[in-house]
This record gives sequence, C-alpha cells and structure tokens, in this order.
Amino acid sequence: MQNPFVTLATLVALAKDRVAQEEKGATAVEYGLLVGLIAAVIITLVATLGGQLAGLFEQVVEALPGDA
Repeated sequence: MQNPFVTLATLVALAKDRVAQEEKGATAVEYGLLVGLIAAVIITLVATLGGQLAGLFEQVVEALPGDA
C-alpha cells in the first residue's frame, strides 16, 4: 500500500502543475475526481489512525495538571 502522505503530496503537485499551465482543458470532472481522491485518503487516514489518536489525546489529558 502506498504511503497516503506521498499520494496527497503527489495530488497537490499535480494540481499545482495543472493550474500553472493554465490549460483550458481542465474540467470540473477532473477537479471533482481530485477532491474525491483527497477525501478518500483523509477518510482512510482517520479510519486507520483514529484509535491511536484517541489514545494519544487521552494520554495528554491525563498528563495535564489540574482538575480533570
């Protein structure tokens, strides 16, 4: 499986290249696919790392001084 951060960086670079070239052939469908792919990567990351992040936040809250 490819690293999601590498995929996201590649998508951003592709989008920047498309905008920089000012191609008139870029359509809403292409941008829609790009947004959909980015959303899929984000959803995958949240699903994969969600439990670990919740545990990390719990550790941070427990380590904070004061009333909890």
